[in-house]
Amino acid sequence: MKARLASRNANKARELGRLLPGWEVDLLDADDYPPETGESYYDNALAKARFGRGRAPGDVWVLGEDSGIEVAGLDGRPGVHSSRSAAGDEVGLMLRQLEGVEDDGRRARYVCELVALGPAGEELRGTGTLSGRIAAQPSGAQGFGFDPVFIPEGEERTVAELGDEWKADHSHRAKAARALLASLGNKRCPTTPPKAGA
Repeated sequence: MKARLASRNANKARELGRLLPGWEVDLLDADDYPPETGESYYDNALAKARFGRGRAPGDVWVLGEDSGIEVAGLDGRPGVHSSRSAAGDEVGLMLRQLEGVEDDGRRARYVCELVALGPAGEELRGTGTLSGRIAAQPSGAQGFGFDPVFIPEGEERTVAELGDEWKADHSHRAKAARALLASLGNKRCPTTPPKAGA
């Protein structure tokens, strides 16, 4: 199944290509993406997918993705503004904002929303979350975004240290991808209603 991801982020395209078996995920060829102004991850993901649906070949699926990180000590910020919170120094800004904050204030969660629009306009959706805490300093070389400072629940290492194989099973994006695939399966194989009198 061929798909275009409405994003400039090649890392996300590669990750989704691994997380969606049988899907061939490429970046959408576009430069004029609209600004992300939605109040929720779903709003932004749907807007990207709709933008891409108007630009992509008619026989492919279009993926819109929005994700972010919510930190307790920052009142849930940066949230939907994660990708544009510090002009390229998001991790550094977060650590500076959390100086002196400990324990529950460093609790955080990743959120991912995936929306897929099919050639006939059908819509699929998948949501995933990953809870954890923010480390005192970056560590690890794999992953991207906030992975060097995000320690998942039950782990002692950051996502960037745990690596891509761990992410493929446990990340917020992996969970959203599985939910999207389940949604696709439900549309293709609807539950047969019980017979009258059964």
